[in-house]
Amino acid sequence: MFKVTARTILELGSELISSDAIAFYELIKNGIDAGSKNGVAIKFDIVLGRRDYQESKSEILGAIEGEIDDEIPDLEDLKEDISRKLNTEAEAAWDDASDLIEQADTYQALLEALEQINDLNSITISDTGSGMSLKELDTVFLVIGTSSRKSEIDAAIAGGKSRAPFLGEKGIGRLSAMRLGDRLSVRTTRANDAHFNLIDIDWAEFDDASKMIEDIDVKPKKGSKKDDPDFSGTDIKIGKLNADWSEKRVDRLAIDDFSLLVNPLGKVSGQRIAVFWNGKRVNIRRLERSFLSHANALVSGKYRLGKAGPELELRIELNNIGFTHPKEVSVEIATADVLHGALVGPKAKRRRMNKRDIDYSALNRVGPFEFELYWFNRSILRKGKSTGEYQALRNLLDQWMGVRLYRDGFRVYPYGSEDDDWLELDKTALASKGYALNRIQLVGQVEIGRLQNPQLVDQTNREGLRQTPEEAILRETVQFAVERLRDEMNRVTKEQKDAKEPFIADETKTADLEKRMKTAIQSIRKVVPSEHREVVQELELMREEFARYAAQARERIADMEKDADQMLAMAGIGLMVEVVAHELTRSAEDALDVLNSLKRKSVPDEIRRRLESLRASMTSISKRLRILDPLSVTGRQRKERFNLDELVTEILDAHEAQFERHQIKLNVLLPERSVQVSAVKGMVVQVLENLISNSVYWMDVERQRKMSFRPELTLSVEDNPPRIRFSDNGPGVSKQYKDRIFDLFFSLKDKSRRRGLGLYIAREAAEHNGGALILDPDEFNDEGRFSTFDYRVVGEGT
Repeated sequence: MFKVTARTILELGSELISSDAIAFYELIKNGIDAGSKNGVAIKFDIVLGRRDYQESKSEILGAIEGEIDDEIPDLEDLKEDISRKLNTEAEAAWDDASDLIEQADTYQALLEALEQINDLNSITISDTGSGMSLKELDTVFLVIGTSSRKSEIDAAIAGGKSRAPFLGEKGIGRLSAMRLGDRLSVRTTRANDAHFNLIDIDWAEFDDASKMIEDIDVKPKKGSKKDDPDFSGTDIKIGKLNADWSEKRVDRLAIDDFSLLVNPLGKVSGQRIAVFWNGKRVNIRRLERSFLSHANALVSGKYRLGKAGPELELRIELNNIGFTHPKEVSVEIATADVLHGALVGPKAKRRRMNKRDIDYSALNRVGPFEFELYWFNRSILRKGKSTGEYQALRNLLDQWMGVRLYRDGFRVYPYGSEDDDWLELDKTALASKGYALNRIQLVGQVEIGRLQNPQLVDQTNREGLRQTPEEAILRETVQFAVERLRDEMNRVTKEQKDAKEPFIADETKTADLEKRMKTAIQSIRKVVPSEHREVVQELELMREEFARYAAQARERIADMEKDADQMLAMAGIGLMVEVVAHELTRSAEDALDVLNSLKRKSVPDEIRRRLESLRASMTSISKRLRILDPLSVTGRQRKERFNLDELVTEILDAHEAQFERHQIKLNVLLPERSVQVSAVKGMVVQVLENLISNSVYWMDVERQRKMSFRPELTLSVEDNPPRIRFSDNGPGVSKQYKDRIFDLFFSLKDKSRRRGLGLYIAREAAEHNGGALILDPDEFNDEGRFSTFDYRVVGEGT
């Protein structure tokens, strides 16, 4: 049988309650759980600040210890100095403290008076809830980790209730009081009690290493009779405070913490918090919708379980992202297959990225939740506003910035705190191109519920949610929404701000202009008098100079196009490196496994078979390396004539091991006669490699979702004009994304692979040869989604 020392209670309190804010959070939560009709009131009655108390105590002790010293401060001077430090706002406590100081006639008496004055300081947390009976004080309040509330919450979950009966359930919140002070006095009563019920605890008694928990005698007792027989509620009074609670610090606590304890945009009522410092009401700021109307963009989301499984509805609104544009509003619904691909992804990939393994079922277990994120561009917040209005908005943004998490309308710490970047917004913003969606520019909240999200449970130390697959889904869903907001902002910028008229280089046009200029000058020379021939000569020189500049411009345009092609080539190679490295690594691992197994074998036939297996693995590596050759920058820029069907076969052969590993059935339809094309071979390879990589990913996602799914990839090569039809039986592309999948940086893959470059580069590579890559608008799968890419390899007549 374990035995528990008295000090264990102090250790529990210090470990589980890590800050003053969390201590208040727990005590306020208890008042709300008690059903307080008027919310919770927190009263700071401070007559002498802790720092002033410690300084005064040091001076008095110095006087006592050095009584024969000539430098001893005068007793009256000490008394006057202490009196000046008293807070006159404390009223009754100030009167009592002044009397104690006045009555002290020795240094020792003044020291005793100072201790009594310090005891006058207190923090009281009051509620008008159900209160506790004398028996409940003994059997519930004094029992650490009581299961009374947890049992009711479990019953509510089992009964399908919509709202949890309590915010707390662990039964340790009462230990918060020791964080704030060394003395605790509880006065409580139920409506049917005639008297108040009391309990007093001196936490210093628990700091005796020789005592066991049962050696500390703490018993509830009956108090005075109630004035109002129907009154119920609880006062928790904390004395011998551990911190210096000045008015300025209480104001700061109200702004930084109390104003954020309850979801400022929530719909739950009855969670009022009132704060007083020496009887004066401390202002708690509220987040007004009028402030949010100044947001430059926003994204709101609803994650829910629909008839076809989990889905995420996103509403994205762009009001003013830094340039003149019409208001943009879009609504999209990411269905189960998209969520699986974007939030879960292939298991092997998550392991290689050292991420937590998340199974598909976590998408269902996480339960429904909602969120709102508002983006403010600080650099343009000033535009069109007066200095005063701008400063007011900046102050509000400084207070509310960050994305906080709320459960049943009440805050979950530490999410959204000053040093907490739980969504990795700052890290992502630094690594992203374009708009910075970091913590200091976002104001938002995520709302979960104890009954709706039973798998999202706090850590015992109140430092966030336990790390579970469901918690990872919650986190990555909000991250996905932020990235979709950034995608839309970049899209609008590209379409409306950075859009440029296409430039078509036409050498015949410039040659015609030069010819017309020359003819015009010759005509002028015939009619101009001899004394003005110099002007005609100047025009001729200008024409020649124009011709030189036109030639230089054509050369520069050609250089720029070449540079753009090389950049495209380099980007394509960059994407291929990951794929090829993965294949080479896996093949190398297979070879090493074979070699290791040979060490344990001595039968020649067995060795021969193993060597044959090793040879097959190395052949796979050789094929992958051969594919890299036409992907080199030099190889990609050179047009050549080749058989398209042979290149397709070669590329598919190089993926044979991959298709076998992913259990992909391959269907290849080739024409009876070879299809010859004149094109840059590396560009064709790049298109097909990206399409294959994309298909393998999404078929992997579909296989994890559906046990009966059998992945199948179909390619057909056609002639007149040369084209490749590419399709798979994966989830397909929904109508809402069909116009976006080729956009730069748009991606619905999991965040470890969410680059949004593959299909963009594939389309650019296709167009480089004068061809085109489109999503066939006439081909659908059984779920009504687009499933076929149509790749026209070269232009008409090429």
